[in-house]
Amino acid sequence: MSAQLTERPVSAEEFRHAFRSHPAGVAIITADAGDGPVAMTVSSVASVAIDPPTLMFSASGASSSTPTIRRAETVVVHMLTSDQIALAKLGARSGAARFGDDVDWGRLPTGEPYYPAANWLRGRVTQRVEVNGSTLVIVEAIEAKPRDDGELAEPLPLVYHNRSWHVLTRRSTLPETAGPFLTVFGRDE
Repeated sequence: MSAQLTERPVSAEEFRHAFRSHPAGVAIITADAGDGPVAMTVSSVASVAIDPPTLMFSASGASSSTPTIRRAETVVVHMLTSDQIALAKLGARSGAARFGDDVDWGRLPTGEPYYPAANWLRGRVTQRVEVNGSTLVIVEAIEAKPRDDGELAEPLPLVYHNRSWHVLTRRSTLPETAGPFLTVFGRDE
């Protein structure tokens, strides 16, 4: 017996609700297309390919940083950890002085603005795809800088979930055999 599905557009609220239950890592994108540095916090960074190393992220059409990111030839993608929550909030706050005197930032020898405390990838923008007012940016990584942090040997990831910030710890790791939990999701092992 097959059910007849009636197609109807997914509402904005239904779409938001679906993604509120989908956790994502947090990153800051910085760029300068020649008219000053910009930064934005994103939770849409994803690995695309390993050879050559390629990633993507979405730049919201509502962000004041997006016009610069759309014109930039290169960007710096900072992968944030939980101890960098202030930096994540800075990049997410509208109208914030993201490159003020009280912010630890600099310029790479190649000119891009960056935050030295973060683990980052510098990349060349290879494609931009306009999608309903936002821009999907495809980036080939051309330089990597791991976080320089002697005191924090294993930084804990910063995650955005259900409109709030979270940290992943060892306690959040599920055991290999989670029993009934996995059965609920159809993977009885």
